[in-house]
Amino acid sequence: MLLEAAGLTFTYPGAGEPAVRGLDFGIAEGEVLGFLGPNGSGKTTTQKLLTRILHGYEGRVEVFGRDLATQGSAYHDRIGVCFELPNLYGKLTAEENLRFYGDFFEGPTEEVEAVLQRLDLPVGDRRLVGQYSKGMKMRLVLARSLLNRPRLWFLDEPTTGQDPEHAVLIRGLIRERAAAGTSVFLTTHDMAVADDLCDRVAFIVQGALVTVDAPRRLKLAHAGRRVRVEYRDGDATRTAELGIGDAAGRRALARLVADHEIETLHTLEPSLESVFLKLTGRGLH
Repeated sequence: MLLEAAGLTFTYPGAGEPAVRGLDFGIAEGEVLGFLGPNGSGKTTTQKLLTRILHGYEGRVEVFGRDLATQGSAYHDRIGVCFELPNLYGKLTAEENLRFYGDFFEGPTEEVEAVLQRLDLPVGDRRLVGQYSKGMKMRLVLARSLLNRPRLWFLDEPTTGQDPEHAVLIRGLIRERAAAGTSVFLTTHDMAVADDLCDRVAFIVQGALVTVDAPRRLKLAHAGRRVRVEYRDGDATRTAELGIGDAAGRRALARLVADHEIETLHTLEPSLESVFLKLTGRGLH
């Protein structure tokens, strides 16, 4: 595992209860792990602990084969961080922002122009970043988080404020980087994004993990093994829902297929969001 946490627990000073308690999870090289939970569930606290913004946790965390607590400033040369709220220098241009941040890294960095182009941001634009739209600012924060070619990439709601075209672009970029070996820790409220991108998802509620598994396995594990069939019955279109978990249900489906013209046939596995609700009893907001 590139990152492995065991018993990760953290309590804010003065708080009566831990913000996160006993978290056990890992992230493999090239894996996208989604952390999903309602507001206040511990997602942001976990991310701040792993990026060393917060200190003083209990338990064990190893990243890049070393105890996180012993990592020095070089740790930040190997991770990328993109928070939901853009924190940029509004009185500098996009290129000036990236060059300024690029100077903090010891190792090689990406070409500023190439990163801007990859995120559909203008090159040579003399506008100040303060004049950018929210979506452009968020893509610039993403660009900044890639400057140092991170091995571990922390993303917080990466498609927030994006139109559909740019949301697709960002999802494609995440897949591209994961395929190249970058490990991704993704927090999001968007179940469609999590289902589309994540190799595994972790459900967190009130600071504790409920489950960690692949989205497909979670949906199959909680499916009722039912199908919805639309078929022709004379001049009419009719719909039937059939359970196919036993022999009788499968025979009924076979008879329907043999006796009628089938227009559509869909499995009725649950959505990732409905599995989350079932396991946690909570929505994401």
